[in-house]
Formats: sequence, structure tokens, C-alpha cells
Amino acid sequence: MAAVQRLDEMQRITLEDRTPKEASVMMLIYPKGDIPHFVLIERTTSTGKHSGQIAFPGGRKERSDHDHSVTALRETEEEIGIDRNDQHLIMPLTSIYIPPSNYMVYPYLAFAKAELKFTPQISEVKSVIEIKLSELLDHKNQKRTVLSTSYMKEVSVPCFYFGEVMVWGATAMMLQEIKDAFIAAEFE
Repeated sequence: MAAVQRLDEMQRITLEDRTPKEASVMMLIYPKGDIPHFVLIERTTSTGKHSGQIAFPGGRKERSDHDHSVTALRETEEEIGIDRNDQHLIMPLTSIYIPPSNYMVYPYLAFAKAELKFTPQISEVKSVIEIKLSELLDHKNQKRTVLSTSYMKEVSVPCFYFGEVMVWGATAMMLQEIKDAFIAAEFE
């Protein structure tokens, strides 16, 4: 997969010169009715590099977090109001370095046993986006798009479209890893 190879190159080159900040995010799968869903958030608009972007709930590791999974659980509780005791960790995913903000992000996969009621932290979360897991597995939702940001101009990037919601960048890479794992599990 080209994105993974590019990421490996970026990590080798960039980490030699910089000490990244650390953060964790959570892909939380839960039932809505009888249908598995996962949650994304739209970040509020600010001056930050990831302002307004679609992402998993998560954030910066604090000194009191004894490991990255604690950060993911805590941040998910803070940003969307899901008690950490209702989040059941399944596994860590591949960590990803994000050059524009100099963060090493540690993603986790978890599930909740019951339907969830979200309480977004309005200072950081503009909206909560619920996506059916089947939409992630549908190949028709994977595309490429050309976009420009404050740190890159007119670049073709892989992305996922879930209705009107476009997910790209590190979040799309994490989604791809989960999608690949689910597809591989179907054939075992």
C-alpha cells in the first residue's frame, strides 16, 4: 500500500530531526439499533492546523496518562461524553506521524456494548458524525480528491466519502487499516 510506504519514509526522515508531541485517538464501534456504527467528529474552526477537519475523538497525551490507551479513553470521554468504563479496548492500531502539527498519533480500536448518547465538548467538537460500519467496508466510498490546505496545494489524496462527509489524511489511513483488518478477517 503506497500510503503506508510513504508514511514509513516520512517517519524515518522526520523523526530524526524532531521530537514529536504525542496524542491518541479512538475508533469506537457501537450498536445503533442492530447495526454497527463508528463515530467521527468534526473539529471546531480555529487557527490550528487540523481546524474544521473530520477526525476520531482524541487528543494530546497528558503527564498523568500512564500510557497511550489511557489518553484515547480519556480524550474520547472528554470530547464526546462517553464514559471510559463503557469503552472496551480491542487493540492498538499503527501509530502515525503527522508532520504539519509534529504529532505522533497512537490510534486505538474499541467497542461499546450499548447504543451511545453523545455529549460533544463544544469548545473542540462542532459535530458528532455517526457512520455505519458497512459504509467503511463499501469500496464505492473510497475515492481520490484534490485539495489544498495551509501546508499543501492541489494535492491528490485518497479519501473516504460517507454521504457528504469526506475523510482524508491520517484519519483516512487509520480507517484503511481497520477496513483491511475486517476484510482479512472475513477470509480467515
